[in-house]
Amino acid sequence: MPDIIEITDFSDPRLDIYARLREAQLLHYNEPKPGLFIAESPRVIERALDAGCVPVSLLLEQNHVEGQARQLIGRCDAVFRKVSERTEKGLPVFTADFAVLSKLTGFPLTRGALCTMYRPPMPDPAKICSGARRIAVLENITNPTNVGAIFRSAAALCIDAVLLTPACCDPLYRRAIRVSMGTVFQIPWTFLDGDSVKWPESGMEFLHSHGFKSAAMALREDSLSIEDPRLASEEKLAIVLGSEGDGLCAATIADCDYTVRIPMARGVDSLNVAAASAVAFWQLRVR
Repeated sequence: MPDIIEITDFSDPRLDIYARLREAQLLHYNEPKPGLFIAESPRVIERALDAGCVPVSLLLEQNHVEGQARQLIGRCDAVFRKVSERTEKGLPVFTADFAVLSKLTGFPLTRGALCTMYRPPMPDPAKICSGARRIAVLENITNPTNVGAIFRSAAALCIDAVLLTPACCDPLYRRAIRVSMGTVFQIPWTFLDGDSVKWPESGMEFLHSHGFKSAAMALREDSLSIEDPRLASEEKLAIVLGSEGDGLCAATIADCDYTVRIPMARGVDSLNVAAASAVAFWQLRVR
């Protein structure tokens, strides 16, 4: 059975993960092993479990323990016990009234559930690109809302994998996970900051070595329209998206095989990067 713990002491160090640790601290919590992340809402937690993520503890509204979260608690506890090989107390499940939880976490919980989980190890870029035909490359996109929205579009619109440069927001940042509706657990992704591939030094060489042509989404006079049939007909295509303010680096655009724009009306000169990604993923999908 899970270990149901009613919150009576806000200073309990087991609550530090939810109340007092920043995202950067969670990232390095278990060094040298991967750290922790927090999944919010039952649907997101379920998708994380589906992807093989291992829970550390749950934080729930008290009235959900024997209600709508009962099945979720049981599933988390089963995974926790299997991995930890514990036979005594099970998964710690911290509970309190909604008002207490809001005070503890500093904001209202989405559907009253948070789950701390171990971060999965980062896969090798070559592994997640193997067999892929459409991938997205995110360059220096720092806004977690945009990163989460891009992942949601990527999962919905048949992108096979996402590669991120080191300056990008972590897709396991709590807000990014929430905005993505847990799709960060449904599509393979990794950072291009390992020994094998570094951006931008060897990024384009890596893409080409795996058979990808690259399409830089950028507002340039010499850009191709996204409707150009040559783009959608490419066997393997990497769609490269830049930061919210400055867009892609000039060197990145120069190194890409195509520079691509989305035609716009009424004098609008650009779209938010998340909106642009959805248009690009749909238009350039494998037919």
